[in-house]
Amino acid sequence: MKHWRFRAILIAAFILGSNATFADGAGEQEYNVACAGCHGESAMGDGPLAGLLSISTPSLTGLSSANGGVFPFDAILTTIDGRDGVRAHGSTMPIWGERFQASATSQRGETTEMVARGRILSLVYYLQSIQQ
Repeated sequence: MKHWRFRAILIAAFILGSNATFADGAGEQEYNVACAGCHGESAMGDGPLAGLLSISTPSLTGLSSANGGVFPFDAILTTIDGRDGVRAHGSTMPIWGERFQASATSQRGETTEMVARGRILSLVYYLQSIQQ
């Protein structure tokens, strides 16, 4: 798992560049496009699609609090990716790794896997930044 995380960090650094502001903005943009529909713009679980789901949509701002004050980086990374076969929410949480990989395009020669992992990593860093 740590090897995958290290590779993901290197890939994201390559894709997102060294500008932290750009990386933060990319994660927020990914969140607004991929997650806000269910989890809400405020990440409180109150998105416009939340009422249509058969499960309650969790708030994403208390992940660190629920984990003893430590952001559960690896767990969030694998939950968003979803390609590891373990589904935290059953089948209702989209498998974003597959979706990001399927829609990946690049003019700089990155593989679709690199693009997908960079997008997932930017989302995880954004979620880490909004913890209360």
